[in-house]
Amino acid sequence: MPALGMAQTTGIVVQWKKQAGDQVSKGEPLLEVETDKAVVEVEAPASGTLVSISAEAGAEVPVGTAIAVILGPGESAGTATSPPRSPARSAAKPPGGGEQSHLSRATQSARGETRLKAASPLARRLAAEAGMDLAAVAGTGPDGAVQAADLPETPSGESEVEVGRTWRVMAERIATAWTAPHFYLTREVMAEPLVVFRAGLAEKGEKVTVTDLLVKLSALTLKRHPHVSSAWRQGRLVKSSRISIGVAVASEDGLTVPVLLDADLKSLAEIAAWREGAVERARSHRLNPADLEGGVFTITNLGMHGVDAFTAILNSGQASILAVGRIAERAVARNGKVLAAQTMILTLGCDHRAVDGARGALFLKDLVAAVEEPAKLLR
Repeated sequence: MPALGMAQTTGIVVQWKKQAGDQVSKGEPLLEVETDKAVVEVEAPASGTLVSISAEAGAEVPVGTAIAVILGPGESAGTATSPPRSPARSAAKPPGGGEQSHLSRATQSARGETRLKAASPLARRLAAEAGMDLAAVAGTGPDGAVQAADLPETPSGESEVEVGRTWRVMAERIATAWTAPHFYLTREVMAEPLVVFRAGLAEKGEKVTVTDLLVKLSALTLKRHPHVSSAWRQGRLVKSSRISIGVAVASEDGLTVPVLLDADLKSLAEIAAWREGAVERARSHRLNPADLEGGVFTITNLGMHGVDAFTAILNSGQASILAVGRIAERAVARNGKVLAAQTMILTLGCDHRAVDGARGALFLKDLVAAVEEPAKLLR
């Protein structure tokens, strides 16, 4: 089990892309592993024959525990029982410790050896609590693994919902972040200049979203307001030397926040390309832990879902977050008259330990000015 992050102690096998007996080439996708931050595609460390898999889909395995055997040319299962002597081979141990016979599944079956049926950790716990035999349950997960949803419902009609580590970590981090003393500042912004500016870019063939524009405008505004991009850690105010912005991405597995490093130095085209790639990777479980690190400010946009305005919980380790509502035609007062105009509601959430109300208000004031005259900063 590879270490894919600094603080990672275990990993969950999501699925194997190869089966025992398959030929593998160094560098090709071998399996997917779920860490405490993301689902990561792991490449084969060597070329050869995959002859044993000791961690099924759903298994949570300590980092450093061998989970498979790859035999190099001319090697046999017998030679692989000793510790590996070359990069072409790695010995496999079951997660519980001890050596495992390095035979293919077909050989094990022929000898009548039994294997523990593959099941998710939640399914195993629920089955154990109910005294249920997993061998009698048909699994719908990868390689027939039993998921919690495959178990018969309890007499009360209730069943626990299966969630992945991404959702669990999101829940834990939100609970941790919520201990920070939040406060919120809200401004209604004239969005017509932003809409016109974006349309002008589209005419030139530059496809950018409102979020892309806000990433750039926020990054440039943060340069003048260092407190807003700081963090309160262990009784100290800590400021990053880089302005890196996270963008919240929702998927079925939970909320992730990929981070664009040095957003203030990126062009709109670079921001748009990064955002497209980050969203695709987040929703296809291909984010790396490095994609989620280094953020000092987060933008979360629910405007595409018709939300007018909302408050957001701070991303753990950050002092501020910008919640963006939809652009809509609303009634506004101009020169004593009520007119219809396109507006957008921005809500800035702050950790009061790092950002006081006045500093937050000044940042939001400058950001609103940038949104209402984007051409000044984005020429």
